[in-house]
Amino acid sequence: MSQQLGQQLNQQLPLEQLEEIIQWDAGGLVPAIVQDAYTKDVLMLAYMNRDSLKKSLETGQTWFWSRSRSELWNKGATSGNTQQIVSLRYDCDGDTLLVEVRRQGPACHTGEDNCFYRVAATSGAAESAAGERTAGTGTVANGGMDQRFAVLAGLEQLIAERYKERPEGAYTTYLFDKGIDKILKKVGEEAAESIIAAKNGDNDELRYEVSDLIYHLLVLLQERGLPLDDIMQELQQRHERPRRD
Repeated sequence: MSQQLGQQLNQQLPLEQLEEIIQWDAGGLVPAIVQDAYTKDVLMLAYMNRDSLKKSLETGQTWFWSRSRSELWNKGATSGNTQQIVSLRYDCDGDTLLVEVRRQGPACHTGEDNCFYRVAATSGAAESAAGERTAGTGTVANGGMDQRFAVLAGLEQLIAERYKERPEGAYTTYLFDKGIDKILKKVGEEAAESIIAAKNGDNDELRYEVSDLIYHLLVLLQERGLPLDDIMQELQQRHERPRRD
């Protein structure tokens, strides 16, 4: 996958040409905004130099230049909170990069989901936030992004952490330890129970069973190494196909 990414990006624009377009600062750096490819949340801001840009394109993972340590660093190399690059773009002036990633774990070294968890109070901020929570569908807006499905991204991330860490006593750990057959059995059971709830006309029970089904499907995707993003992309491609009706 990393080689594929490098080939695709290099076909669009050779590294040498990209290096010429980028407006490097006096220290040979360019700011890189890292964004979650699915939720579109801004995760962090770091800096790249020519070497880290090259390594990012070659490996398909984010590499940056640490200004404090004066060395290259690979995000997640020690913490395991890696970032797989989905796309890399530059702005109209060529002085900022936008890196969309599929992430494993939190982006911030503090353990927070992203580095922008501190809120600066501004005039009208409280009123605006309240309006966002009550307007339209009643979902909370975040930078214009509908957050109805953010819980799926959070659940996928939690399941990925369970898969890696295997904490004792956790139900998800139990499923992964039992293996694919057990997971498939649970998916089948929850699908059958969802059908029964729907047939019985019990929406409360249906809501409960479908939630269980979605959870077990996410466990299955993690077991098979298939990101939820790939499912969303497949749905998007189907939605964009010409209608036959």
